[in-house]
Amino acid sequence: MSDKVIKRIYMDHAASTPLDSRIRVAMDPYLEEEFGNPGALYREGRRAKDALENARESVAGILNADMSEIIFTSGGTEGDVLALTGIARMYANYGKHIISTTIEHHAVLHTLDALKKEGFEITLIEVGQNGIVNPQHIEDALRPDTILVSVMYANNEIGTIQPLAEIARRIKKFRDINTDKMSVPFFHTDACQAAGYLDLDVKSFGVDLMVMNGSKIYGPKGVGALYVRKGVRIKPMFFGGAQEGKRRAGTENIFGIVGFAEALKIANDERDEESNRVKNLRDKLIDGILKIIPRTVLNGDRDLRLPNNVNISILDIEGEGVILYLDSYGIACSTGSACTSESLDPSHVILALGRPYEYAHASIRFTLGRSTTSEDVDRVLEVLPRVTETLRKISPIKVEMDAKSMSHPEAFAGEGLRVKAKSKNYK
Repeated sequence: MSDKVIKRIYMDHAASTPLDSRIRVAMDPYLEEEFGNPGALYREGRRAKDALENARESVAGILNADMSEIIFTSGGTEGDVLALTGIARMYANYGKHIISTTIEHHAVLHTLDALKKEGFEITLIEVGQNGIVNPQHIEDALRPDTILVSVMYANNEIGTIQPLAEIARRIKKFRDINTDKMSVPFFHTDACQAAGYLDLDVKSFGVDLMVMNGSKIYGPKGVGALYVRKGVRIKPMFFGGAQEGKRRAGTENIFGIVGFAEALKIANDERDEESNRVKNLRDKLIDGILKIIPRTVLNGDRDLRLPNNVNISILDIEGEGVILYLDSYGIACSTGSACTSESLDPSHVILALGRPYEYAHASIRFTLGRSTTSEDVDRVLEVLPRVTETLRKISPIKVEMDAKSMSHPEAFAGEGLRVKAKSKNYK
């Protein structure tokens, strides 16, 4: 066995990012020295309170929001759950209809499932083959009893960017007609993947609630923020103290909050330069895979996607096998959302595009980041064809496509598909 150390190439930044050393420096004082409770009146408490409010002011400035509109949370999942349940339970007397899409993160979809058991009616809007929701379909689904619309900013699996401003415009038009319904329906978006690559000005695209977290922007895990527009009320999930404007009880995680605010500031400051750099690497990887490896399909819109996202279905093989083989070569990537990586169920996002199960099981997600280099992309393009050839030789299935689908696989959504199973036990 060779003693040669294989350089690790990390391409799963949509799952988690390493802590930026600059952010660690900002956090360090609050790990040991500045340990006070921000609710205390003495010096240690006041210093902690200052750090908390400075972080809140920084986040609010990036979002073009007011400080009072920022609630610090334990991350993206809590932010989504607090936003959805908080609105649903606060405004249930005005209606029990909620609209979302079929490609939302499970933090949203599973919360909606729970609300359905409480008597709420959920409408999930399908997306197009390119992974983009049609704003007209959102508008058509609005009803007098609709209290909430939830559409993610950028998808965590296929990276597609949704037209939030246009959706918000149509919701506002509906509100103006239904003036007796106060300001409902409200508009919520999960922006966890968008932060760091896209504009976060909440006023420019007209959302009422927006969620972010630290682990996607080179900050600490277990911390995030929820923006709630002034005038929008939410019922809290936790009860206890009066922290975060009585909307999220519990002593604030000053250490993490300081790190989150600094991570968001750095990501915002470097956004344009880093987005352009990573986009070039993304396009190089997409073009290389589609050219070098036959029978591959890009999932999601080619242009309206995050600059670091590559999601490819490599037909005739299982994505999990690719992940394990690549890992042995020192390359880390995934088959979809990190939150469902232990599940054998096919990606609900790929299925929502109209792709067959075989496409969903064969999907691979590469998400690039600050450490990704052109040489890293070259290495993937060197190893991936080798891995694909090995796995196809032992694959139990063969996906057959007609001539039209083979010529334009990126537009294929099921027409002409036939599956031959080499094993009767294959499902």
